Amino acid sequence: MELILIPIITALISAWAGKWSRRAALLGSLITGLFILYFFQNFNPAGGLQWQWDKAWFSSAIHFHTGIDGISMIMLILTNVLTPVILLSAFNKKEDTPLLFALIVGMQGALNGVFVARDGLMFYIFWELALIPVYFIAGLWGEGNRFKTTLRFFICTFIGSLAMLASLIYLFSKTPDASSFSYEALVAVKLSANEALWVGLGLLLAFAVKIPLMPLHGWQPSTYTEAPAAGTMLLSGIMLKMGLYGLLRWFMPMVPEALPTFVPVIVAAGITGVIFAALIAIRQNDMKRIVAYSSLSHVGLIAAGIAVAGETGIQGGLLQMFSHGVNAVGLFLAIDIIERRNNTRLLDSLGGMAGQSRAFAVFFLIIVLGATAVPFTNGFPGELLLLKSVFGFHPFWGILAGITVILCAVYMLRMYQFSMFGEPKGTSFPALQWHEWTALSVILIMILFFGLFPQKMLDISAPEVKNLLLLIKNTGEAMS
Repeated sequence: MELILIPIITALISAWAGKWSRRAALLGSLITGLFILYFFQNFNPAGGLQWQWDKAWFSSAIHFHTGIDGISMIMLILTNVLTPVILLSAFNKKEDTPLLFALIVGMQGALNGVFVARDGLMFYIFWELALIPVYFIAGLWGEGNRFKTTLRFFICTFIGSLAMLASLIYLFSKTPDASSFSYEALVAVKLSANEALWVGLGLLLAFAVKIPLMPLHGWQPSTYTEAPAAGTMLLSGIMLKMGLYGLLRWFMPMVPEALPTFVPVIVAAGITGVIFAALIAIRQNDMKRIVAYSSLSHVGLIAAGIAVAGETGIQGGLLQMFSHGVNAVGLFLAIDIIERRNNTRLLDSLGGMAGQSRAFAVFFLIIVLGATAVPFTNGFPGELLLLKSVFGFHPFWGILAGITVILCAVYMLRMYQFSMFGEPKGTSFPALQWHEWTALSVILIMILFFGLFPQKMLDISAPEVKNLLLLIKNTGEAMS
């Protein structure tokens, strides 16, 4: 409960704190992070669901039930490490207003709720609550045709959410005496093959839009590009992980008998997105659009690896979800720093910044290498496990997925070369400020630490991944 209440209370305080709003938001976010540190230090990966809080809400069928296991722990660490980084990135900016900081830290609470929810209706409520802050952040502080873009994003995700709610209500109606939205009760529901297909479609629509999977990706590039830096970081670094988490936590265990039908579709959509988005990224001039399409490419591979439903793919998917979140926030942070100093983020208008700020050039290079999955950076172990899993599913899809290694190197190194080298096109590059140093240092540490010691993250989720696969197998056999 602390992970939800502290950010929400902090958001209310920040909204009325005036010039102290950013300090209040950062303090509340860091306090929430300290609770995560406490949970992590005392977490037993083999102990199943821990720190449960279960209270009936307005009926015996609907409980405010939360808990932490190995899978949710990884998502909580990601959320509560990156939120302070995102808050720091918004310091001393033109959009530096109390409402912005309140929305960012309020979204932290909603995201935590998504990852700890153990009741279907609670999961849906927090899923919707997480949409509200980023909608206002993108709509109020975005650029270009932000209102049209943000409205399209809202409509797409809201339609998916309604489909998910319909599936959850149908599952609820199938529980004994329609008595519970609890995760355990919904997973235990026995469905016919036809019922599982329709229920699965409802769940998959919500998660596929949020990931996003092709062809449901139309809202993503424009939203990422036109949202302010803080909104883009929230979307790419954390929010899209909601879709991948939902795919793993809710979709696969609830319709296991329909997985033979859905898995080839998810793999095909994911790998198609890998190639499609990477080829488009190579041709972009706007740095934010390059990283937006890069994100679409990376999450396609993650979705495909998870869908295969093997331990290697799921473990690789979880590790890459964490790594992609860190790298995406780092890339958009670096692009924001560049744009603030040059008043542009277009590659043909940039150059020579490595000679103007060697420190920033080193930070940016390490982030780019992490996103490119260079060995000993955080992007490498997860990508290797995912490629192994997809290749085991079918060599054709594995070979296509492997092309992402080459294409990613092309567009990432091209972006770095055009912006950092050549003749300087700007008058100067002011020194990094303390909050920029701090945010970039946190990203750098995570890229290198989890590149050198990925097993520390894999050990957290391994027992719960085995339990989840056993649940999928047993439930599928019972329903067949």
